[in-house]
Amino acid sequence: MTRPHPQPSTPPPRSAADNSAADQFFTTDGARLRFRDQGHGPAVLFIHGWTLDLEMWEPQVGALCDAFRVVRLDRRGFGLSSGLPAVRRDVADIGALCAHLDIRRIAIVGMSQGARSALEFALAAPQLVSCLVLDGPPDHRSAGLAADDGVPLEHYRSLIRTQGIAAFRREWSTHPLIALRTRNPRMREILSTMIQRYPGNDLMQSSQLDGAATGSPPLESLHRPVLVITGDQEQANRAQAADALAGQLPRAERTVIRAAGHLPNLDNPDDYNAAVRAFLLRHAASLRQPGAPLT
Repeated sequence: MTRPHPQPSTPPPRSAADNSAADQFFTTDGARLRFRDQGHGPAVLFIHGWTLDLEMWEPQVGALCDAFRVVRLDRRGFGLSSGLPAVRRDVADIGALCAHLDIRRIAIVGMSQGARSALEFALAAPQLVSCLVLDGPPDHRSAGLAADDGVPLEHYRSLIRTQGIAAFRREWSTHPLIALRTRNPRMREILSTMIQRYPGNDLMQSSQLDGAATGSPPLESLHRPVLVITGDQEQANRAQAADALAGQLPRAERTVIRAAGHLPNLDNPDDYNAAVRAFLLRHAASLRQPGAPLT
């Protein structure tokens, strides 16, 4: 894989009291991407999954921004970001965002498709990554979403063409990958709002959703701490993929969040936040001393 070469730009100013949740935007490779930047400390980037956006991480911000600089990104083509989604574009976009914010070392939390993007970035630019959290990762060897999750993409495309995006959103909301186990009204509101915001452009413009990048270094070459997470009610193939991935990565840990499906950060945010915070305190906070070389 070609390593990302983001063009440097002037980062937005940050004051000591900058803890707002205001939307910010930057432009890279023809797309205008939304992000939010809150808290102070070692930088942690959160990357969402398919049909979702940066709002999915709302339950994590309050639990982490006292100790970390929490950066959330709308992936290209999702949420309020323009462009057409692709993992290979995500890799370059992550690098461009780090350059835009003048971040030289970052921890990354990626969920589902976002986990694939996080892993590919770490493989392409390990010197920029302190550690990874891979939440509900797909099979790293698969060609795309439909290949490993039983997502009927052609049916969804037909549904959008014949009945419109609203019909797709209603049906997708019942799929096991996206259905919440929790009855918490706030968590359900967050999810519903994101699905209603999903534009569906990638469904209409791609024959299959983007899978693993070709030419990536082997997983065994990534010597960074990795936490692999699934819910205890995750789909069997995703749980198996997570187990296999943890077995291949040299420094992986595996944890299961109780009372949770494919969205454990929404189903059980207390347990999820505790697991992620403990991992980040051990690994993201253990960064190099100022002036020391990146390794």
